[in-house]
Amino acid sequence: MKMLPCPICGTRNLAEFLYYGVRRSMPDPTQCSDAEWARHLFFRQGAAGVKEEWWCHLPCNEWFAIRRDTATDEILGSARMGDPT
Repeated sequence: MKMLPCPICGTRNLAEFLYYGVRRSMPDPTQCSDAEWARHLFFRQGAAGVKEEWWCHLPCNEWFAIRRDTATDEILGSARMGDPT
């Protein structure tokens, strides 16, 4: 059974969480070119390695970031929105 750390409720079963995707910065849509905006929307780096991801713990509705090594599936840290991971 896979467990994830919720910053509010502690370690819980993966079934209680919603994965939202890799955390990445967004270019300013009013300042970037169409090509830069398209690259942001449609092209992602899929290589295995350490990534920051957005997750939500559904019972408490807490959105937070998890730092995870996608090659080993090891959780390296978690933090609430606005806190460093």
